[in-house]
Amino acid sequence: MIEVLRAKAEILLGDILGGINSAIIALPQALAFGVATGFGAGAGLWGAVILCFIAGILGTKTPMISGITGPAAIVVASVMHALGKDLNSVILIIAMAGILQIILSMTQLLNIVKYVPYPVISGFMNGVGVIIIILQINPLIGHPTLSSTIESIQNLFINAHSINYDALILGVLTLLIVFLMPKRINKVIPSTIIALVICTFVSVKYGFNVDRINAISIDFPKFIMPHANFVDIVNHLQYALTLAVVLSSESLLTGLVCDSLTKSKNNPQHLVAAQGVGNICCAMAGALPGSAATMRTVAALKAGAKTKIAAVISPVILLLLLFKFSGFVAEIPLAVLAGILIKIGYDIIDVKLLKVIKYASKDDLYVLWVVFFLTVFYNLIVAVGAGIVLAALLYAKKTADNAKLVQKTVYDKDIIKLEKSLEKDYKHKIRIVHIEGQFFFGSATQLIAQFDELLGTKYLILNYDVCDTLDISAIFAFEDIVLRLKDQHIKILLVIHNENLFEQLEKHNIIAEIGERHVFYSEIDAIDFAKSSLKKKLKRNK
Repeated sequence: MIEVLRAKAEILLGDILGGINSAIIALPQALAFGVATGFGAGAGLWGAVILCFIAGILGTKTPMISGITGPAAIVVASVMHALGKDLNSVILIIAMAGILQIILSMTQLLNIVKYVPYPVISGFMNGVGVIIIILQINPLIGHPTLSSTIESIQNLFINAHSINYDALILGVLTLLIVFLMPKRINKVIPSTIIALVICTFVSVKYGFNVDRINAISIDFPKFIMPHANFVDIVNHLQYALTLAVVLSSESLLTGLVCDSLTKSKNNPQHLVAAQGVGNICCAMAGALPGSAATMRTVAALKAGAKTKIAAVISPVILLLLLFKFSGFVAEIPLAVLAGILIKIGYDIIDVKLLKVIKYASKDDLYVLWVVFFLTVFYNLIVAVGAGIVLAALLYAKKTADNAKLVQKTVYDKDIIKLEKSLEKDYKHKIRIVHIEGQFFFGSATQLIAQFDELLGTKYLILNYDVCDTLDISAIFAFEDIVLRLKDQHIKILLVIHNENLFEQLEKHNIIAEIGERHVFYSEIDAIDFAKSSLKKKLKRNK
């Protein structure tokens, strides 16, 4: 009984710490995104409180921390700009987006997300990160935030002649703190909070002449029912659909990260439905919509959160901060929030792909740059749609170019018998898995899922039967497979059939991850190595 109570107490403590940790990260982000969208800091904070609380209660069992995120903020800011800051119409669109999320959760359309090629996702995220950075350069030098990237760039050249140096000093100080803060300190207290406190204190202490948040409502939001007619609904449907797709995709991606960290399986339909209900409530309160936020969710999990209680505690902590420190919040300079958002924009940029971009194929690069430029200078959803279509066309062309009639000998029957007897004799401690067919972005996710249940296996012989090299999506999928198998303490023996594939995997450090001595060009050699290694291990354990 005591052990059970102790275990429950540990879980509750982890949830409390996770809720506190995620709330501390959410505070500056919610304030900054609220100001950046034109809704105001209060709308960002109340959106984080309402969405996180409702989605936390109705959502999945694992702790999923929700709130306004970069992609959502960019869409809302774009809609505000397109509709001339008509708040009634924007609130209607947010409510419609929530309803569309609920409808989407009742269909199988959510499964389409796993077929989106990696260059499309990377181009989109890089575009969003660059948009956030561009939009915050003007407020960093003491001028108003603009909601269009082209307009921001045009005004930057004009505003450069009238810089508010007080704002610039605070902005640069913020950037120095958030980028140079040692990791060991950042793990305890997020650098954004440290920057927020220090820079606000400096600005008040020395009387800096800068624009500030000024006033933030601490009253509970009032119920709002947006006025609408059939024509308005039809006209705004494209915006609502764009927002619903972005919010749902962000939530699903966060769900995948959460699944990976917790070794669990969240129901995507359940997740998106809860987010939809939460966003409808945000609209009715005049607050910003959002999604499950990856950074805040990971922070909660790293702090020890285990259950959805953490997602309930996080908004409670935000409320306490909102009521207790509203006077301090009102004094926060907009240049400081701009510096924080620039760091957030930088964090969104896909650094992982940029490090290996020189090894990416031309087709991957075409897709990435098309999506990137369309995202930054045109429309987010058009960018994703164009990227998917282009990737599909380029892959179809590549497949067609490689198509030819070949004579292939019958697969060695002795090898088949050897594989079957091997698994039986060694009680599945040695397994052989063949990856057949084209291993590309369409099949990568499916293959990853099939490697989750290999309990009891000590040596896995992974035989990649195809001689083609891999695209960038498959490279990252292959890396994910290797890391998952290593997490299960499974030794991987890789059988490949050409040196070009070996060189490609070597450039991406996958060979180093597996170990060069564990890579073979013959399945028989791999089997002999596994049998020999297993026998040695058994002798040592006797």
